[in-house]
Amino acid sequence: MLQGGKPDIRFVHIGGRTGVELLADLNLGGIKLNGHAQTLLKSSRFQTAATPHRLTVVIVNVRDLGLPQGAGIRAIHTRAIERRLCLCPMEVAPHFRLQYPDQPEGFVGHPTTRQTAPPGSITVACEPIDSGDGFPKGFYLRRIEGALWLRGYCSDNEHIWNPDDFFAFCQI
Repeated sequence: MLQGGKPDIRFVHIGGRTGVELLADLNLGGIKLNGHAQTLLKSSRFQTAATPHRLTVVIVNVRDLGLPQGAGIRAIHTRAIERRLCLCPMEVAPHFRLQYPDQPEGFVGHPTTRQTAPPGSITVACEPIDSGDGFPKGFYLRRIEGALWLRGYCSDNEHIWNPDDFFAFCQI
């Protein structure tokens, strides 16, 4: 993802599709979803832009944001904003998943993880659409044994993300 200390920059086209239409696109594209991802996409609070447009997405790890010990989500967001990055609209995640089929494998050779971002995953930095404890907070992209996934996740503000965890932010 980072090559020679430079962030991975991608262009993602968003807008023009509802959450339900994106869900259909993901299914048609063979993208695997967990229950949390489906909950987010089907929520009446999941907003999409009516007009299609392009965003610049920057993939960076927590360490390269200047947080070598890892950090909580608020500190990660603050540090990204200080570096002229911003949170993504939540709809970036399903569009990004559809437009990033060449994501490197993240599963092979790594143990199963719990309560932490899986190896090779990219968490899309966005504001949660629901602050409830049991409601998913956002999405991450992953490739597992060749299969592309869009997964939703639950986390609280106290969770400490590892320095090697990757996030996708939008560029201002």
